[in-house]
Amino acid sequence: MLDSIDLETRIREILDAHRGQEGSLLPILHDVQEAYGYVPEAALPIIAADLQITKAEAHGVMTFYHDFREKPAGRKVLKLCRAESCKSMGADALAAEVQAKLGLDWHETSADGAVTLEPIFCLGLCACGPAAMVDGKLVGRATAEALVAKVKA
Repeated sequence: MLDSIDLETRIREILDAHRGQEGSLLPILHDVQEAYGYVPEAALPIIAADLQITKAEAHGVMTFYHDFREKPAGRKVLKLCRAESCKSMGADALAAEVQAKLGLDWHETSADGAVTLEPIFCLGLCACGPAAMVDGKLVGRATAEALVAKVKA
C-alpha cells in the first residue's frame, strides 16, 4: 500500500515540474505513471485540485487513454497491436492464442504478478504485422510461442 504522505509529496513535485505548462494533465499523468508504474487513485484528487478541474475530468482523461493503468502492472508487460493492419495479418488469432496460453484477458495481470496483457492501437510496424511490444521492445511478425517465451524469460 502506498504511504499517503509520500504519495502527496511526490505528486506535488510532479505538479510543480509542470507548473504554468499549458495542457499539462497528460504529461503529469505520464510522470505519475512513470514514478509508480500506474496512476494511483489517490493521486487524482490532488492533480484535479491543483489543475482546477474535477476528479471526474481527470479520471475521464486517464481512462480514455489505454496506456494509463489504474493498478500496478506485472513485472513484464505484453502489448498486442489491435489496429486494422495487424488484424489483417492475423492479430485476432494471435491474441486469442496468447490469451489462452497465458490464461489472461485484456488488462489482466497473472496471479503471480509476472505478466500483464494489454491491447495497444498501432505500434507503427504495419509492414511487419502482427506486432507486439514486450517491456517497451517492439516485436514484428509476432507469434504466440515467441511472445510467451519472452514474457516467461
